[in-house]
Amino acid sequence: MKLPEHKLVIQELMDASGVRFGTSGARGLVADMTSEVCFAYTAAFLKAVSATSGRVALAMDLRPSSPSIAAACAAAIEHAGLNVDFCGAIPTPALACYTQSQGFPGLMVTGSHIPFDRNGIKFYAATGEITKADEASISRAVVSVPEAGHVLVLPEVNHSAYRNYIERHLQFFPPNCLAGMRLGFYQHSSVARDLLREILELLGAQVIALGRTDEFVPIDTEAVSDADVQQARRWAEQYAFDAILSTDGDADRPLLGDELGNWFRGDVNGILCAQYLGAHAVVTTVSCNTALELCSSFTKVIRTRIGSPYVIEGIEQLIESGQRNVVGFEPNGGFLVGSALEKNGRVLSPLLTRDAVLPILCLLSLARENGCRVSELPLRLPARFTASDRQQDFPTATSRRILSALAASNTAIDELLAGLCGPVTRLDQTDGLRIFLENGEIVHFRPSGNAPELRCYAESDSQERSEFLVQEGLRRMQARLEAT
Repeated sequence: MKLPEHKLVIQELMDASGVRFGTSGARGLVADMTSEVCFAYTAAFLKAVSATSGRVALAMDLRPSSPSIAAACAAAIEHAGLNVDFCGAIPTPALACYTQSQGFPGLMVTGSHIPFDRNGIKFYAATGEITKADEASISRAVVSVPEAGHVLVLPEVNHSAYRNYIERHLQFFPPNCLAGMRLGFYQHSSVARDLLREILELLGAQVIALGRTDEFVPIDTEAVSDADVQQARRWAEQYAFDAILSTDGDADRPLLGDELGNWFRGDVNGILCAQYLGAHAVVTTVSCNTALELCSSFTKVIRTRIGSPYVIEGIEQLIESGQRNVVGFEPNGGFLVGSALEKNGRVLSPLLTRDAVLPILCLLSLARENGCRVSELPLRLPARFTASDRQQDFPTATSRRILSALAASNTAIDELLAGLCGPVTRLDQTDGLRIFLENGEIVHFRPSGNAPELRCYAESDSQERSEFLVQEGLRRMQARLEAT
């Protein structure tokens, strides 16, 4: 007997629950991501991608709230007359790689790097991560939701996605290319903590597991905590690694550190990875290090708003124009392969979602092939240094009002940055407010797309100076908030 149903308007559901699209996927407080909300979002997604028969892949990260959200997604898949292909706890890019290879849609339950009390759902069409146009279609949807039965007991795990993702890397990287490397792997609660170790060991590396925990750790690769900075240096001194590595929670953002335990910036990883892969064209966000252009390695560079859907749109535009060897990345380090790439007779297929594993393997291989230490890799790039951090509990609406007032007046910017930087030369409002200064420095303020936070990015000619600009910029913006 069919259960009674009622209609839900997704836009109204967003307003009532606060669960809405951010820079990548739908995000919200765990308390607000009820089974009905997650069921409705899944139903709207399946409607947007016209999924009417066959399978839908479903995976999750290791947050304690993820299984219950996955159970609601599974119920919506079955309610739509489709079969749940449950892939278990695997990295987001592994889920995306699997759906692409199989030609059907998928959902990843993950909050990525955001705090413990939040979670989210990322959506994948058969061609890759959904676009902003797809998000708009989901937001406009009206779906039928049963009065009861919003969850489904998750089926047995199909390990095909796990194995498929491992094989992707073993086919591209030469056998034993990492032989002799001694690597520290900060595993924490990363969903890739077993899979990535398996790949590294299959490529010949010796891997020492560090910091594994069953408590969820929200690693933000754009705002690495002081505790994680110091811990990496202690581990490096203790174990004499060739490199140290980690990922965020769903393994679509890498952390790679050198033999001294110094974490690399994500945009440095991205530029070096693009060079290693022989990319001709690169799409990245407005907040990326300008060493990308200054290194003169690429014939075409496009900068977008922050968020992988915007990077994907840029990649697709380049491919449609006939551009070859196209890649993309974000300053968080997540790397996207837009078109097939060939290196040493081995082909890497496209994968239009952020990936943490590929840039880690590329940089380690780059060091091996050049016979250099990992710490020497950034020396291949122009000396431009970036830093970023965030001010939490900074209401998004308030930050937008402050930034709007600053954008309208260079005098107001000069007052904010008085004694800190030189005069303003130009502004870029592609995403937030990016301020270019006469001395060549850049300060960029942007409200987070995932949480009530204000992010600050800075670029200068030294790492210390960039970090100082970020911390002082956030301090002054906090003072503005308190004064409102």
